[in-house]
Amino acid sequence: MAVLAIQQIRKMRGGAQSHLMLGDDGNAWVVKFQNNPQHLRVLPNELLATRLAATVGLTVPECDVIEVTPWLIERTRELEMEFGQRREPCRPGLQFGSRLVGGLMPGHVADYLPEDQLAEVRNLDEFAGILALDKWTCNANGRQALFHRRARERRWSAAFIDQGFCFNAGEWRFIDAPLRGVCARNLVYRGVTGWQSFEPWLGRIEALAPERVWAIAESLPPEWYGGAADVLEKLLEQLLERRSRVRDLIAAFRDSSRQPFPNWDRARVSAPSSQFPAPHWSDSVNGSIQ
Repeated sequence: MAVLAIQQIRKMRGGAQSHLMLGDDGNAWVVKFQNNPQHLRVLPNELLATRLAATVGLTVPECDVIEVTPWLIERTRELEMEFGQRREPCRPGLQFGSRLVGGLMPGHVADYLPEDQLAEVRNLDEFAGILALDKWTCNANGRQALFHRRARERRWSAAFIDQGFCFNAGEWRFIDAPLRGVCARNLVYRGVTGWQSFEPWLGRIEALAPERVWAIAESLPPEWYGGAADVLEKLLEQLLERRSRVRDLIAAFRDSSRQPFPNWDRARVSAPSSQFPAPHWSDSVNGSIQ
């Protein structure tokens, strides 16, 4: 069942014009609406990619389907979308929600850290893992992260947010380029010394059972993809086929003019082939989305 939004707290920054909302579960949710200015498909992209990231062990906020009622929108003037000079109310119904990193309790959250603090992030090695995820899902945006710590902690931790431009945003096509879906700061990749630095996340992507992907897709509200189950099915089939290409996509970034991995062991530069055999899609992917 969806979490019911009971109060709007404030409007958030960003192109999707998200709103921070309180749910009936007591948590604060960053909510993206169906009629956001970016694209309706931003919502399924967020849920699919965020839950795939969690499945392979990456640090992402919990996400869920959030119900926003017409009653709440009618009584909350701030719940609107801006399209240049035109404004329209947020569309009621089922929306995408991401748990607010750090919650509403006192603490510290930042979207940028100076280099000395960035270098000390507790899970800095996960930037290699999210790179593999972004290459797999063809994230057309730069990698976004929020850094959080408790009030008495010195070191920060990263949480990876904003997966809405995966699958090439609203196009649902895989158009790969070496510098797509990467973090703007090379420092986060300084610990990459070879293919072993992408484990365990890369191996989990390559070995991910198709049933896990289809199960995530089944949790998508049909209105998020216009009820076009055949289009969603095609997207997922292509995504599953791409698991064997992730190493090549990472290697293209490695060999780009960006030179993101200065500590890569050049004596072992060749990418090992995946240890997992290619699945037989005719056997494993033949159902429709319910």
